Amino acid sequence: MSEVSLASPPATRPSSAPARFGRELVYLLSGLPVGAAAFAVAIAGLAAGASTLVVLLGLPILVGTLTAARAFARLERRQAERATGRDLPPHHYRDAGETGFAGWLRALREPQSWRDLVHMVVAFPVRLITFCVAITWTVGGAAETVYAAWSWPIPRDADNTGVLDLAFGISSRGADIAFNTGVGVVLLATAVPVVHGLAALQTALARALLTNQTAALQARAAQLAAGRRSAVAAEAHTLRRLERDLHDGPQQRLVRLNMDLETVARRLDDDPERARPLVEDMIEQSREALSEVRALSRGIAPPILADRGLAAALSAAAGRCPVPVSLEVDLASRRYAAIAENTVYFVVTEALANIAKHAQATRCSVAVTSGGAALHVRVEDDGRGGAHPGKGHGLVGLADRLAAVEGTLDITSPPGGPTVLTAAVPLTDD
Repeated sequence: MSEVSLASPPATRPSSAPARFGRELVYLLSGLPVGAAAFAVAIAGLAAGASTLVVLLGLPILVGTLTAARAFARLERRQAERATGRDLPPHHYRDAGETGFAGWLRALREPQSWRDLVHMVVAFPVRLITFCVAITWTVGGAAETVYAAWSWPIPRDADNTGVLDLAFGISSRGADIAFNTGVGVVLLATAVPVVHGLAALQTALARALLTNQTAALQARAAQLAAGRRSAVAAEAHTLRRLERDLHDGPQQRLVRLNMDLETVARRLDDDPERARPLVEDMIEQSREALSEVRALSRGIAPPILADRGLAAALSAAAGRCPVPVSLEVDLASRRYAAIAENTVYFVVTEALANIAKHAQATRCSVAVTSGGAALHVRVEDDGRGGAHPGKGHGLVGLADRLAAVEGTLDITSPPGGPTVLTAAVPLTDD
């Protein structure tokens, strides 16, 4: 999937002024070695890649340089957010998709990676300046305030002149100490706003090159549109399956029941005894049709899910599966948003239905846990394997259903098994 960082409006994390000053100072001082390494990688990668591009050797070099640029950009974003206590605006990397040569070409067309690379080059002189100013204002200021303690052993002669001697002709030792101590006090007194300004300059550069709110919002809009399309596709798939199941099951039984009723109506007048077996068969047909309708309704919206929760609904679904199921549900005895519970229930029941129809499995296990901001589902069976969403068997509808709620689906199913299906369903507010 494409990498999208879409945050809310930047939030300020509360912190004391000394703590913030310390974070910003560390950010400025540590930025120089990181910036030097990034600058060296960028220049070397660009030079080597551009010079050998004609023989195609430069293509993987440029792709590797852009990959390194993305890593340095990720580090810079974290450091900037940690230093300022504020989230940076969002950024966006497009979906890589292809591999091999096509993937390299797509990587070279990634706009944000080139912005990251520009930042590696442009940020180095800025980091160098901010490092020098920051260390002068803090370390130099602290050294100047104790000038009297460390300057007395320094040998002096007639040609040894200080700033006061050059500017005003004052060569007094006391005046020299007072002047340097005063400079140190001024530097330390203004160190907080100076360091804050330098950090703001460095983060402004990161904000300008390492973020792209417009692209991130466009990607988010496209993602939501894809989710809506997936929801429509999932709904259409469910309706088609329901129509097929109704046609193949209850509808056929009702047609037969209607024909038997007509036969019974004709025989009641001339041969009532021959009508009795037909009535008994009709009763059995009606019971089976009712059971099939109930099974279909459970697949759509089981009452037990709304009344007793996800754990009870999954337990009932596992009990109906013809393949032995080992069920583990760890949901901290709480209810979640209806859309999340319905999606998890659909994922599990659809997976169990596919196992029963196609897997030729002798056992399977289902685990549903909550972690972070999602419900996690894992379904494993010891069947023949070879399952893939592209091959149907309900897996396409399953992927669409998860995409509609921005969930993820992963299937590992080598020939011969085992098949492992994992899904994550994001949690939303009720």
